[in-house]
Amino acid sequence: MPNADEKKPAGMVDVKMLATLFKLTVRRVQQLTQDGILRTDIVNKQRRYNLIENVQRYIEYLRAKAESREGKQDDAKNESRKIEAEADLKEAKARVASLEAQELEGKLHRSEDVEDMTTQLVFTIRSLIVALPGRLAVDLAQMDKPAEVSHRIKRETDSILSELSKFKYDPEAYRKLVRGRKGWSEMISEDEGDGE
Repeated sequence: MPNADEKKPAGMVDVKMLATLFKLTVRRVQQLTQDGILRTDIVNKQRRYNLIENVQRYIEYLRAKAESREGKQDDAKNESRKIEAEADLKEAKARVASLEAQELEGKLHRSEDVEDMTTQLVFTIRSLIVALPGRLAVDLAQMDKPAEVSHRIKRETDSILSELSKFKYDPEAYRKLVRGRKGWSEMISEDEGDGE
């Protein structure tokens, strides 16, 4: 039984735990260790396996074993898989390029860009509302009729709403965000619409 003062380092397991995790027998884990596939360390005078390191080593072992089996298979199947993989890769690259083009054209927006634009709008609304009491305080203090107070407050809120109604979707603002995020210089010239 381990001494209470001895702490088991994080990520270190014994042979039984590793065998359980790999769904192997203890003897098989020991064979893999003897073959140099797995590696142990001495921790508190006991052999322990670094879990992350040995998982990676075992995966590499299985990968190499699988590749060796694949090497023995029919070359035509491998060639077919390679062609399919290349086609899938090219298709994925084409999709990515299409999405980037749509993003640059302002037809597609990333969520973080929409969030930035929405945040700007929210801060504008906030600043208009926060300034409202200061703009109204002196005027309202001099009024003694509720109808006048109400009319003055309505005028000020209508002014704020009018200001907010000027906010429109601006594809160029999104293009600037994209270029700024990607670190690109001005890619879309001022006379782009001229077709020159």
